[in-house]
Amino acid sequence: MKTRYKLLAITLTILAIICGTLVYQEYWVKKTTASFTIVYQDRVADLAMIVAAKLGYFEDEGLKNVRFMMFHSGPACAEAIIYGKADFGTMGDTTAIITTATKEPVIKIIASHGGGEHRHRIIARIGSGIKSLRDLVNKRIAIKKGTSTHGGLMLLEKAYDLNLEPYLIDMDPSDQLAALAAGSVDALVASEPTPSIAEVKGYGYQVTTLGGLNNTYPILFVVRREFAEKHPDIVIKVLRALIRGARFVREHPEKAATILAEITGIPEEAIRRAMNYHYYNVTLDEKVINSLKVMASFLKEIGKIKELPRFNEVIDRRFLLEAVKTS
Repeated sequence: MKTRYKLLAITLTILAIICGTLVYQEYWVKKTTASFTIVYQDRVADLAMIVAAKLGYFEDEGLKNVRFMMFHSGPACAEAIIYGKADFGTMGDTTAIITTATKEPVIKIIASHGGGEHRHRIIARIGSGIKSLRDLVNKRIAIKKGTSTHGGLMLLEKAYDLNLEPYLIDMDPSDQLAALAAGSVDALVASEPTPSIAEVKGYGYQVTTLGGLNNTYPILFVVRREFAEKHPDIVIKVLRALIRGARFVREHPEKAATILAEITGIPEEAIRRAMNYHYYNVTLDEKVINSLKVMASFLKEIGKIKELPRFNEVIDRRFLLEAVKTS
């Protein structure tokens, strides 16, 4: 009799596990038929997204119809979203602020998946004679305008009562290194890993970082407002995959560096060096929001935006709160 009860108990336990798994599959990992596109950058700051895409974390959430596109800058990601070519995207604070400082913003800011106060650096060419920030006056400086890097440089200019804008050359990060090596520019201002690559390859040396300006330079994850309203369940699943990606980077930094090196061809030594300037955590806390507000106020002050974004409408924490709860 006892044996029969034991067998019955084991059978009921197995059935409970099976039912629980089926329920999980039905409600949390149910395959979606909606197709959507995520755009991100080939930057060290986007490692959480790059890892999540590479390791199949989106597929694990039942998101089988997702397309990924990788760009060299935040403005390129923003353009893809604005013109309806993508539904989700990553970008720095300045790009996100400019994109949302409109009467009818297209996007919602739903998370930050990384950042770093010193992740933007000024690198001078070997032999340029540049020793300090003021030595950049009358020098040729490569930078991608409209980016978080550009916003940070303008903050630095204000802090040191300088105007370097006349000497800036608008250039994609992918072209900056070649220009520095060839002597076409005297310095570059860029986010990682561009500065670390320049150092590893012997093209240049650090003049300073864009840190110490009350800004953490968060990398932001955004979604088209229309898509979020139609598919809130997908938004939550995408964020869960991103959370897993960030966790992997924190727990396995060497493996994450190898993944980025294999995808981009960037030397692993440069990637590992660049990662030291970043944190990897999916959040949307007051520190991130305050950093955004500081940068937005500055951009309005210097005339880059006419009105401040309506952050109470643009920032939407609901999706991330649910994703964290169910991760």
